[in-house]
Amino acid sequence: LPVLPPPLLMLFNTARLDRRAVACALTFGLITPYMLLPVGFGAIFHDIVASNMTQNGLTLDASQLPKAMLLPAIGMVAGLLFAIMISYRKPRQYAEGAAPRPTAEAAGAPVASRFAAGSGIAAIAAMLAVQLSTGSMIYGAAAGLAVLLLARVMPLGQADRILSDGMRSMAYIGFVMMSAAGLGAVLRETGHIEALVQAAISLVGDNRALAALLMLAIGLLITLGIGSSFSTIPLIATVFVPLCVELGFSPLATVSLIGTAAALGDAGSPASDSTLGPTAGLNADGQHDHIWGTCVPTFLHYNVPLLLFGFLAAMVL
Repeated sequence: LPVLPPPLLMLFNTARLDRRAVACALTFGLITPYMLLPVGFGAIFHDIVASNMTQNGLTLDASQLPKAMLLPAIGMVAGLLFAIMISYRKPRQYAEGAAPRPTAEAAGAPVASRFAAGSGIAAIAAMLAVQLSTGSMIYGAAAGLAVLLLARVMPLGQADRILSDGMRSMAYIGFVMMSAAGLGAVLRETGHIEALVQAAISLVGDNRALAALLMLAIGLLITLGIGSSFSTIPLIATVFVPLCVELGFSPLATVSLIGTAAALGDAGSPASDSTLGPTAGLNADGQHDHIWGTCVPTFLHYNVPLLLFGFLAAMVL
């Protein structure tokens, strides 16, 4: 993300495309696949959910997760369509030449064009094909990089600088996520998360609908704070699984609640890689704000429908 969007910013400016819509689209592409598809990070996410449920007394095969997460994923699609077609469909003007480099040609950077956009899509396709065929994200990334270099979307002479800039941005993201993980560890060790959940349980009684809403809300608050849905799962599964079993939720409804509760807040969290990544790419010319350009739009357009569709899944599965 820090590498691919910057060469396309001039194209976005010419088309007067609202970057908030682009941020929503990028965040959708980062979150929805791991929620629904058991490949790449999705395989890791599904395995973490399944293993934590098993550890807490409810055996479930990871192959059942796509079925349980289908309705929440539909909610993400609804949020994306609303953002693109309604909220941010109007043209938005951006200043030309606001980037540190006055023109793309002057610094030897790739010029935005249909060929550059097509090459970027080809790189993504090559990356996915190699990753799925080999099972290695490293090989997939290398394949995507090779396509960008061969197509000269990333000129060989500029590759070192572009990759170094991208790694610096990703290193910053990594430090923020490590800090968030540290916060999560402190909350877990001091028992504050369990205390939060237990306080919610005392208000539930036998009301399954209220219990589902409270569990989703707790997941939202935790993920929003630490910025990692993957780290949220072990924190909530310990209490959520016994509670769901006691209230009579089916295994599919339980996994849908836990998976949705973990994913809630990933979109919109200032510390999440799902928001930091798009901002790193879209703010290359200093015209995209992290909070108002990425966090707020993604929070509103994804967490609201994800909450509604996750609640629906818990009630019908």
